[in-house]
Amino acid sequence: MCLGIPGRITEVHEEAGVRMGTVDFGGVRREVCLAYTPEADVGAYVVVHVGFAITRVDEAEAERTLEVLRAMADAVTGELGEALPDAGGRPR
Repeated sequence: MCLGIPGRITEVHEEAGVRMGTVDFGGVRREVCLAYTPEADVGAYVVVHVGFAITRVDEAEAERTLEVLRAMADAVTGELGEALPDAGGRPR
């Protein structure tokens, strides 16, 4: 299963000429390619699919989606390699 998971950009930098960033998925942080979302900057929420930010999303929608994904822990673990922490930031 392939999921697009929303997260908040916490850092933006360039790596080998490619716009990259660190994205926080409710406590799990991953390095993500931001080339397809040039308008997204630190603090913005993006939907990430296989390591690429593919679109921006507002914070409320991101939080709703993360709650649904927390209920689908096995699918998220398959995508991120670990489960999302609960809403309070505690590991599951």
